[in-house]
Amino acid sequence: MLATFVTAYFARDLILPVVLGFLLALTLSPVARTMERAGIPRGPSGAALAFGAGALILLVIAGTAGTIASWGTDFPSMGREIQQKLSGMTAAVDDMRAVTEEVEKLTTGDAAPAAVEVKQPGFLASAFDTLTQIGATFAVTMILALFLLSSGELFYRKLVQAFPTMTEKKRALTTVYGIERRVSRYLLTITLINAGLGLAIGVFLTAMGLPSAYVWGVIAFLLNFLPYIGGFIGTVLVAGYAIVAFDSVGYALLAPLGYQVITSIEGQLITPWLVGKRLAMNTVAVFLTVVFWGWLWGIPGALVAVPVLVVFKVICENFEPLRTIGIFLSGEDDTPPDQTQPLADK
Repeated sequence: MLATFVTAYFARDLILPVVLGFLLALTLSPVARTMERAGIPRGPSGAALAFGAGALILLVIAGTAGTIASWGTDFPSMGREIQQKLSGMTAAVDDMRAVTEEVEKLTTGDAAPAAVEVKQPGFLASAFDTLTQIGATFAVTMILALFLLSSGELFYRKLVQAFPTMTEKKRALTTVYGIERRVSRYLLTITLINAGLGLAIGVFLTAMGLPSAYVWGVIAFLLNFLPYIGGFIGTVLVAGYAIVAFDSVGYALLAPLGYQVITSIEGQLITPWLVGKRLAMNTVAVFLTVVFWGWLWGIPGALVAVPVLVVFKVICENFEPLRTIGIFLSGEDDTPPDQTQPLADK
């Protein structure tokens, strides 16, 4: 296990697009199967879904990249403006900081340690490297999803051929279909719920008159893949931006309040009702998984942490040696499957 995580850490650029490709293919597989039942061959339907998803992602990036880049250049001035508007609230913090600096001077003296200058790569070089890495990850993800969606039952046929007896073939095929059906439905449902959440938040912030409200809808869509943490992060970010955008601090605080109310309704009512209790997760396990994958792969790791955990949970529930881990990962009200029969056989 340790060797696996070490490999995942150093091979992030290779493994991350593969994981994203599989998750995207699983998300779109119910749609591809529906199109196949309607008479559309799996190859054209898979290509249409993959290219459609890629075009939608590129459209969202093109529509939000300029605004987010401009925010990056305005961060220092935005920070100063927030500090100025909240000066009355931060006076105690400033006093504590001044006392801390005086104590540090008394303990270390006035002599400043010699500074070692580390030459950093230029901005253009760093930006080019980042864009190249993102472009390569996107390309590998979309091509892999295209192949997986277009291949249809190829992997299932190969899996059946790998087992010698008919009983083992049937059990393996039933288990794989059960895993694929539950995980794909979960991923597609969560994606649609997050899209609805982003739309609701975008409409609410637009009604308040917040500039670039649609960008915050996209950000809310992405952050909601981080359970428990994403809503809090979005609330804090919207609060800071609203304080800068609006003259009245009291009116500005309505934006994060509404953001929190909408995400709470989604998290406490809509998602449990649509997803159901079968895929309820242990909250501690979910939180630790998000923290761990965020540390391992950064923001992309935190975004894929829960879908990967769901895949692992379903696999554990369907294989006897891993059944105990599947029960541990289940939520408090989630009735574990029968201990004597794999879930997919039901």
